[in-house]
Amino acid sequence: MWLHSAVLLLLLGQCIEISARTFEIDNNKNCFRKDGKPFRYISGSIHYSRVPRFYWRDRLLKMKMAGLDAVYTYVPWNFHEQKPGVYNFSGDHDIETFLKMANEIGLLVILRAGPYICAEWDMGGLPPWLLTKKSIVLRSSDPDYLQAVDNWMSVFLPKIKPLLYQNGGPIITVQVENEYGSYFTCDYNYLRHLMKLFRQHLGDEVILFTTDGSGLPYVRCGSIEGLYTTVDFGPGTNVTAAFEVQRFSQPRGPLINSEFYTGWLDHWGEPHSVVATERIVKTLTEILDHGASVNMYMFIGGTNFGYWNGANTPYEPQPTSYDYDAPLSEAGDLTDKYFAIREVIKKYKKIPEGPIPPTTPKFAYGEINMEKVKTVLEALDILSSYGPIKSTYPLTFEEIKQFTGFVLYRTTLPRNYNDPTTLATLFNGVRDRAYVTVNGIFQGILERDKEMSINISGTQGAQLDLLVESMGRVNFGRYNNDFKGLLTNLTLDGEILANWTQYPLDIDTAVINGLLLETSSMKTSNSTSPTFYKGSLFIPSGIPDLPQDTFIKFPGWTKGQIWINGFNLGRYWPARGPQVTLYVPMHILTTSSLNNITVLELEHSPCDTGKCTVEFVDKPILSKSKTHFKQEYLFTK
Repeated sequence: MWLHSAVLLLLLGQCIEISARTFEIDNNKNCFRKDGKPFRYISGSIHYSRVPRFYWRDRLLKMKMAGLDAVYTYVPWNFHEQKPGVYNFSGDHDIETFLKMANEIGLLVILRAGPYICAEWDMGGLPPWLLTKKSIVLRSSDPDYLQAVDNWMSVFLPKIKPLLYQNGGPIITVQVENEYGSYFTCDYNYLRHLMKLFRQHLGDEVILFTTDGSGLPYVRCGSIEGLYTTVDFGPGTNVTAAFEVQRFSQPRGPLINSEFYTGWLDHWGEPHSVVATERIVKTLTEILDHGASVNMYMFIGGTNFGYWNGANTPYEPQPTSYDYDAPLSEAGDLTDKYFAIREVIKKYKKIPEGPIPPTTPKFAYGEINMEKVKTVLEALDILSSYGPIKSTYPLTFEEIKQFTGFVLYRTTLPRNYNDPTTLATLFNGVRDRAYVTVNGIFQGILERDKEMSINISGTQGAQLDLLVESMGRVNFGRYNNDFKGLLTNLTLDGEILANWTQYPLDIDTAVINGLLLETSSMKTSNSTSPTFYKGSLFIPSGIPDLPQDTFIKFPGWTKGQIWINGFNLGRYWPARGPQVTLYVPMHILTTSSLNNITVLELEHSPCDTGKCTVEFVDKPILSKSKTHFKQEYLFTK
């Protein structure tokens, strides 16, 4: 009987301890209360979708050892539901494991649940299959959009409810939407719908919040009663004035900067962004002196593997690297900025004792010989296994349900064009780059906002092919309903071309299944036609500590996509820059067999005229030129 009572008291004590976990806003004291005690957080952003699962623990430990209390992470809807009703929460998509890992390490989590995130991520995290209904109004009370959001959140939010702080997990607050005040719809009913939806699935205890730029127009349209208003701003901002904007919408409660920018994003064709550590330290100190909670965006940027990068308008796609000049590099390296920020944090709180996980070693595996396999045209049956789709006029990617990558558009020349003749896109309708060939002979490139016409020649009945590449959907602003492919007709010598055949290309599946390893029996003389190349990296198993992280460089190559052992590393474009090397995490490499390298070069390779190699090096090159670019910010993303 005594033992029974003791067990009962022990269980009762555990229940009391669990139920005592609270995270609340104290409007009287203008602070958070964690388990009843005043609390403010110093946080850093990490995107689990940009860091391989293999490295989640390493990056989180480094963040903890910097003195951070919490991490912010975005949830990209399209990362988990790439096809309607088909959900992926495994491997690198396993957000529950990521959140539990943060909890084990002792980090709280501020979850930015979407449905829209921006984040320089394809379409701001919204799934492009929403655009199969052309008239849909994203981020509004449009019934079709709301239904899709409701369906997604009914799957996702129940997964995270057990991980809320009051339920024993790490999640202290949840963001509803993101920088909505920067969007044109300004639909308060939409925000109310989201608030009701989140409350329905998560309950009334969790703090729901919004984030907007530190300007009055942004918070006016981006916030409503019932959602706690926070702002974002970067170094050099008048901190007092920025928090006065928050106070306009949120008169009481803790001051919060949800995105304090430690660096900035890059675009292809622009210098690599670098922000001086001294500027970060100065403004971070001012924020903490205000007693505010702060999140550093980014603390580690990571990588836009595959096709996940976004774009801004006027159309400027982001590169594969999302290094962001952050305190932890793209590869998780400790930087001077990391240690400088750690010293600032030391002045305001006790930081963990013990060793910081070291920068992971890198290895230069050297040059790898590459061999031409076949052109895209020669591999068409492999790449488009479900066959073509015919139409009178071109169809968009969305209409043929190809949401990323490449589609080949084909028609024939209606008559002879012996002299160079203008092929033009109407109303800038190529989204985003089209590689044009006639009977397999390269003619030129049409590019969104840049090249709207080229000259071609050929005989009647000749095969006109346009390999169209989606370079990433707009992630911010009015035009994130960013359709891809040929959006309008093409004209040749002023006449509209008709009778098109579209080939959706599933290159990733072909690479994973090893279908692009056999060289073509045909001899391709034109190296400028989009072409696949292959190579093999051998890593001896007898050398300790191999494999290690590395970076791959493309001497003499122009632009394309690369896979290693079937893993899509992303886009390379050293000809335009600023990024020259791509990060290769060690977990995709092996010592037990050859590492297969597949390159799709879209323009010019060095293989017909020079050395046909790629090179593995031990240092990244993120700036094409020696002149670094110091961004002066208008901090609205």
